[in-house]
Amino acid sequence: MASIIDKLQSMNVLQYVSNVVSTMVIWDYIDILVITYVIYKVITFMRKSSSAATVKGIIFLVVVLWLSNLLNLNMVNYLLGKTMDWGIIALIIIFHPELRKFLSNFGNNRLLSTMFGKQVSQEQMEKAINNVILACEGMSEAKTGALIVFERYTMLDDYCRHGTEIDANITPELIKNIFFHNSPLHDGAMIIRNGRIVAAGCMLPMSSNPNISKDLGMRHRAGIGMSEQTDAVVVIVSEETGAISVAIDGMLKRKMDADTAAKLLRVELLPDTEKKSIRTKVKDRLRVNKNGE
Repeated sequence: MASIIDKLQSMNVLQYVSNVVSTMVIWDYIDILVITYVIYKVITFMRKSSSAATVKGIIFLVVVLWLSNLLNLNMVNYLLGKTMDWGIIALIIIFHPELRKFLSNFGNNRLLSTMFGKQVSQEQMEKAINNVILACEGMSEAKTGALIVFERYTMLDDYCRHGTEIDANITPELIKNIFFHNSPLHDGAMIIRNGRIVAAGCMLPMSSNPNISKDLGMRHRAGIGMSEQTDAVVVIVSEETGAISVAIDGMLKRKMDADTAAKLLRVELLPDTEKKSIRTKVKDRLRVNKNGE
């Protein structure tokens, strides 16, 4: 402990920091901002991930490795160093799903989405949402199970290939026919892209989250799993209860009525400009009611 204090006393920390700052140029500040943003995104993503406990364990090992080097604990430092060397390969294998989603999320930022993303008009998306909700209402009453995926920025071609390509306009009748009990495609998921049905009968990844309620079946677990691994919005209709649910970012909003589900889909799927117009309309109505006009 005394050696640590001696090292700190021998260092003029403020002078060192001052020298570093005085030699920095604009690109150094940009470099720091980029690294800060990446660290922030990693921490934010890991907080939402089911692997947060594992990450805490890794951070603990890194801290212990640093302290063992600082305190000259040679054996501990050697063993932890070797563990970390081999651990990188193990981490890639363990965190493969998380790494894949993390990299996908980087492609979902506003700048890249504007440059390379899909542009969908308000009319197309409004019509798609309305027709899906109408179909879900009918299937809810008839207790017909359904799994409908709205693609956003993450392309879902891999899942479409394992289903049946359709490429059709969205109508409530077509959706209900696809999910009808005797239909060959009713067990799989329907994928919607740019306001059109691109595939049906698609297999989705199951969620491995141990905290999912035991009363949820395979359809709900697949919907949650899809929302965990991609940025898709998934609508689920329960075959047992007829309840409508929506999965977003690994979270399931259960037992929603049609109006609430439609509002949620509009918030998540409409472009930002359209969200602003919806907020403006709501504010205008509140202002009118307040003024009594």
